[in-house]
Amino acid sequence: MFNKPVLLVIAHGSRDPRHAATVHALVRRVRSLRPDVRVETGFLDFNIPSVQGVLESLAAEGVRDVVALPLLLTRAFHAKADIPAVLRDAPPQLRIRQAEVLGPSPLLLAALERRLYEAGLTPADKSSTGVVLASAGSTDPEAIAVIAEIAREWRHTGWCAVRPAFASASLPRTEDAVRELRALGCARVAVAPYVLAPGFLPDRIARGAAEADVLADVLGAAPEVARVLLERYDAAGLPVLAAVGA
Repeated sequence: MFNKPVLLVIAHGSRDPRHAATVHALVRRVRSLRPDVRVETGFLDFNIPSVQGVLESLAAEGVRDVVALPLLLTRAFHAKADIPAVLRDAPPQLRIRQAEVLGPSPLLLAALERRLYEAGLTPADKSSTGVVLASAGSTDPEAIAVIAEIAREWRHTGWCAVRPAFASASLPRTEDAVRELRALGCARVAVAPYVLAPGFLPDRIARGAAEADVLADVLGAAPEVARVLLERYDAAGLPVLAAVGA
C-alpha cells in the first residue's frame, strides 16, 4: 500500500496523559492529509511505544526506508544529541534520515494566530494587543536566539508588541513579559504558548499568564502544524542516508 519512506514522528513523551493524547491527535491529522504515507509515532521517554521499539518493529516487517521527524519546535539538545543517539542504535537494515525540527516556519506563526483568535481575539485587535511568545525554554543559545527572532518577526505582522518568554532555563518568565507589555501601554496582553502539547512546562506558562487578558491553547493538532510536519518529511527526501550520522 505504501511505497514511500515511513514517517516516524518522534515525540518527547510525558507523564501527563494529555501530552500523548495531543501527539496522537496531531499524527491522525497528518495521516488524513497524506494517506499515501505511513505514519508511526515513537516516544523518547515516559510513553509507549518507544522509538527503539517502533524501529525494531519496522525492521521486522521488512521496512527499509524511514524519515525520523523530531516533534520539536527548536533545534536544541534532543534534536542534536538524544534523537541521533537513538537512531544510531536502530536495526542496521533500516535506512534512516533525520528530518529537520518544525520551527521556525511561517505556518507555525499562522497556528499561533489561529490559537489566539480561537481564544477570543480578532484581527482588528492586533494593533492594540501585546503578545507574549511563551516557549518551554532551553539552555541551548541557538534555540533561545531562534525564539527571540520569531518574536521580532511576529511583531512586524501588526501586533502592538511581541516579547519572548521561557518556562524554564532562560529569562524572562511569562509573568514578567506580561508586566512589561502592560508597562508599554498595550491595551490588552495575550499569551501564546509556543509549545506543542500540554504538560508540566505549559502549565507553568498558564500560571504565568494569570494577569494576561487572553491565554491561547497549545499548538497541538492545528492544521498548520500538520502541514509543517509534511513539509519537513518531503524536504528530507530520497535517497535516504545509509546510516544516521554517516
